Amino acid sequence: MTPADLSRTVLHAVRRAVDEDALRAPVPARVRVERTRPGGSGDYACAVALQLAGPAALPALEVARILRERVAAEPGVGRVEITGPGFLSFTLDAPAAGDRAVLAAVREQGLAYGHGDALRDEIHQFHHAREVRAAVTAQTVRRLLTAQGARARTTCAEPPDPDWVRLGVTVDAHGTPPVPLTGIRPVPAGATAGELLERLGPDAARWGLLRAAGHDRAALGPELLVQGEANPLFRVRYAHARARALTRGAAALGFTAEAAPYGESPAAHGTSPAAHAAHGTCPAEPAAHGTSPAAPAAQAAKAANAANAANAANTEPAATTAHDAAARPLLDLIADHPGVLLAGARHRAPDRVARQLEAVAHAFFDFHDSCPPLPAGDEKPSAAHRARLAIAEAAGTVLAGGLSLLGIRAPEHL
Repeated sequence: MTPADLSRTVLHAVRRAVDEDALRAPVPARVRVERTRPGGSGDYACAVALQLAGPAALPALEVARILRERVAAEPGVGRVEITGPGFLSFTLDAPAAGDRAVLAAVREQGLAYGHGDALRDEIHQFHHAREVRAAVTAQTVRRLLTAQGARARTTCAEPPDPDWVRLGVTVDAHGTPPVPLTGIRPVPAGATAGELLERLGPDAARWGLLRAAGHDRAALGPELLVQGEANPLFRVRYAHARARALTRGAAALGFTAEAAPYGESPAAHGTSPAAHAAHGTCPAEPAAHGTSPAAPAAQAAKAANAANAANAANTEPAATTAHDAAARPLLDLIADHPGVLLAGARHRAPDRVARQLEAVAHAFFDFHDSCPPLPAGDEKPSAAHRARLAIAEAAGTVLAGGLSLLGIRAPEHL
């Protein structure tokens, strides 16, 4: 279950409570859920009970109890607790199942992962000055909004700079609007589109214009062209290119990604899950001797059943822990991606998307170095490699989709 799924689940619970007359309050347009802060309880929390207490004329704790019993029965929710004055804290079902759902969603939706229709009822009209940063920002905000189902158009105070087209910017109209429109007014770039294109090229120029928050000055120096990890743009694009290279490497070795075995017990492959969990390692699981990685499903199921029977007491929790130590930050970022795109659209903040991509790239390399998705030397591809490859491919898809929304290319080779 993703944060967006959980938000919809809680909203559904509110509607049910209202329909059943257990709660007399207006149903909010949306429910915001956030990751639990360090030291808090559960995986996510929300303050919807506090929000509804006043309109419902009930104590927040009572509203929380009404909602808890309805949310707790939903698939994917493991436990719901009430903390503090009426916060709801959610612990999701076993991470392996939730992670597989997220990876499946990325694979199914591709570059559109994180797009949705949450803003389908909104219409926006933006107006900006004849200034390159304002133009690029307005056009990117429009992309983010339309990716969430909204309708948007942009106009410019004067005829657009012809060089804007080379930055991928177009406007719907120019001139003074007959009625006031929403203004897009970031700190000016201090250079023209032509100057930036000459110095940086379109991709680095767009990243520099969008990476900083609108109220901050954009960094548009030669550091955007550095081919090294100190340059966030290079790191993001290199992480994407590396993810695509892993797919090609796996194909050359005769295997593909498979998210399903992610929650499998390493014991099924002859390795103690408890030992790996205790050391926080991500084991490289060798294929069983004399067994082809492409063994028939029936044989694999038989072996798994035997292992499960032998480890019935602790297989499932340990299986999750063994892999999660290194993969958890990256999987969490991938799951959070739809929420980041929605927040970027709502707040007209492309910089949020850029920072999200930087975080995904950083977590990708940490995961890649701790748990290589490709076997080394004489090692044979295993279920662990297929699972890691699925995570790496999902990260690459998230990076490519995010860069596309920012209007920046994501090359497969760097």
